[in-house]
Amino acid sequence: MGHDAGRVDDDSAMRWNGWGDPAKARDLPLAVRSLLPLLLGRTRRPEHAVEIEDVRLPPSALRDDDLDAFRRAVGREHVDVSVEARVRHAGGRSTPDLLRRRIATQDAPDAVVRPADHDEVTVCLEIAGRAGIAVIPFGGGTSVVGALTPERGSHRAVVSLDLRRLTGLIRLDEVSGEAVLAAGTSGPEAESALAAHGLELGHFPQSFRYATIGGFAAARSSGQNSAGNGRFDAMVTGIRVATPTGEVELGRAPGSAAGPDLIRVFLGSEGIFGVITEVRVRVHPIPHDRVLESWSYPDFASGVEGLRRIAQQGAGPTVIRLSDEAETAVSLAQVGRIGKALAKGAGIVTVYEGDGIPERRARTRALLEAAGGVSAGEGASEGWLKGRFEGPYLRDALLDAGVFCETLETATTWSNLHALRAAVEKALKGGFADAGARSYTMCHVSHIYPTGASLYFTVLAGVRSDMLATWEPIKARVNDTIIAGGGTISHHHAVGRDHAPWLEREIGETGIRILAAIKRELDPQCIMNPGAVIAVERTS
Repeated sequence: MGHDAGRVDDDSAMRWNGWGDPAKARDLPLAVRSLLPLLLGRTRRPEHAVEIEDVRLPPSALRDDDLDAFRRAVGREHVDVSVEARVRHAGGRSTPDLLRRRIATQDAPDAVVRPADHDEVTVCLEIAGRAGIAVIPFGGGTSVVGALTPERGSHRAVVSLDLRRLTGLIRLDEVSGEAVLAAGTSGPEAESALAAHGLELGHFPQSFRYATIGGFAAARSSGQNSAGNGRFDAMVTGIRVATPTGEVELGRAPGSAAGPDLIRVFLGSEGIFGVITEVRVRVHPIPHDRVLESWSYPDFASGVEGLRRIAQQGAGPTVIRLSDEAETAVSLAQVGRIGKALAKGAGIVTVYEGDGIPERRARTRALLEAAGGVSAGEGASEGWLKGRFEGPYLRDALLDAGVFCETLETATTWSNLHALRAAVEKALKGGFADAGARSYTMCHVSHIYPTGASLYFTVLAGVRSDMLATWEPIKARVNDTIIAGGGTISHHHAVGRDHAPWLEREIGETGIRILAAIKRELDPQCIMNPGAVIAVERTS
């Protein structure tokens, strides 16, 4: 089977109050509608969402001289103060972000500024620094942790620095297997440019169609092919950053002992130190062979044992994903298989790409069978592969039907995995029960390591009151549970503003002081994404 990820259609104009292409918005499948009352009881129909032309924003706080300075820097047509542009840059795509978009009175950046290259980014930061204007770097707009909230901090105004004009393949070194990509290049654009040379990056998170190369780096993204290709931060070999106090360009050699690795300072920095403008990444030949196989397990625990054996004994699938009993049931319901959906059982999908597939598959099969798995053919894996970028559309349909739906994720060691999963599910169920709502939690594992794995939760709830007000204390309860239970506050969604209050409990007071010191050195006026990741006040 040929590799086709690079040919996914790219439409950078996402639905303003939902996910993805507006033309692909869909209603809930009838089978799912039938299942929801069994899981959640009766749900109320939400009020009609506001249309974009009816959104009310505060007037832009930028002065004429501010706008003139930005226009001289990037061109008059690339400084936008329209309501539509400001609303489209008013946050990311978390459920709280989208719930805020459903009401008439909203907050938004004071303008959207679109630089074309590194030098224009540098000039924009200089203007903002002199004028006391906060800057929110904006790539694909897919953050789900509040990283794009237009927070002004102590500044009089805030602009969204839209990086989508920084796009394309800048340099390619086919001998070394490295490519330099502009930070605003989307996933499909990157794969298309590389495919022209028979190469791919092979990074496919669920946000692939819209997220950007700079966003992957800034959030330390982990794609669905991580078992074979690794996390995005492992792919990065060099980086260029514009900061308020100067340029940083890193990555002279494939390995170095010349002090601490400063590239890692900017991977996961979410725009608080500066703006990533170029990323150098490892690339490899497009794999032209692909084999799929699905597996059935009696329960999640035995499936986890299969994953652990693969991670520790190096079996070699490119993709491996375990869905628990609850997620497997809903996946079956989506295709109308209600009878099987109500049965117990967990499922694994595996995808093999590249060379040596027969040997890798045979070794994986032996390990999965030894853990109690039964091969179930290609069906489930093929269905997952075809629909792997479509999940957020279902979230929008659930919200439209009055069902709360949100995701959260963490990671921990193999020995702690089951305890942490149970604790998170208890916190979710208890939190919604205290709010008078029935809930249904699903979990999957899609990223594995020799020492542990990620846990990714999706929760549905029949919330009959204000969804956002209900969710916020439950989210805090879950974050407390994750930290107390030995998990990380984020495996691949990043920190943003939603997780920032918990970061010190994960990295310690000294760790926070280290990050704050770097920020004060690179961004002494604290104009870069104030409130995200860490709270730091400007030095003067």
